[in-house]
Amino acid sequence: MARKKYEAEHENHERWLISYADFITLLFAFFVVMYAISVVNEGKYKVFSVSLGDAFGGKDQKTASVASSNVPQLIVLPDPLIKRRAEAMRSEKERLTNLAQKLTSTLAPLVREGKVRVTQNSRGVSVEINASVLFDPGDATLTPESDQALRALAVLLKDDPHAVQVEGHTDPTPIRNALFPSNWELSAVRASSVVRLFIDSGVAPERLTAVGHGANIAVASNDTPEGRARNRRVAVTILSALPDTTTEIPTR
Repeated sequence: MARKKYEAEHENHERWLISYADFITLLFAFFVVMYAISVVNEGKYKVFSVSLGDAFGGKDQKTASVASSNVPQLIVLPDPLIKRRAEAMRSEKERLTNLAQKLTSTLAPLVREGKVRVTQNSRGVSVEINASVLFDPGDATLTPESDQALRALAVLLKDDPHAVQVEGHTDPTPIRNALFPSNWELSAVRASSVVRLFIDSGVAPERLTAVGHGANIAVASNDTPEGRARNRRVAVTILSALPDTTTEIPTR
């Protein structure tokens, strides 16, 4: 039988068209993506512009011209409401600063001894009092020596309109007795003891809040006796009267 002679497979000279088509497809996708990210959401841009104006003091800028063709031509920037809010913030900060100075002056002996610290931040004015000034170890009953300092503090708070939050803090050393199963209870009852004294001294009860943090918010290392002593404290915070700004998160 004669052998069949197989013809050589025909070579395709147009395979370059496949690579060319792939390149064109990728190039088209690239330009679609570039176009999509170049389009500015007008609503979000306005919110962003107002936020920037608020952050930089709400200066009297009414409009801003934007050269880019993809950005809205006129953007509304901070209005008188923003200016009033900035003025309210400055006034509130001044009031709290004056209060902080009065507190520091009133508690000066304890401040010099390092048993009291007065600080101020955006939340308000905080007076940190070492627990050794107020309580015996493992106890939540105010000592007679604490009465003078706390009542002097209450005199300044009595006619002040701000809300006051009293926070109890401990170190992580475990405590377990008939009164306090853990540091949670000890810190909460210590804060409540200070609140009760403030109420007895004429501070309106509706302005007061007592919170127990246990050992969760340390301000010093618990590896040393000095650090643990620093962490055993009561913080009296005079809260800023400025309302929080609430922003609704839009759905996509």
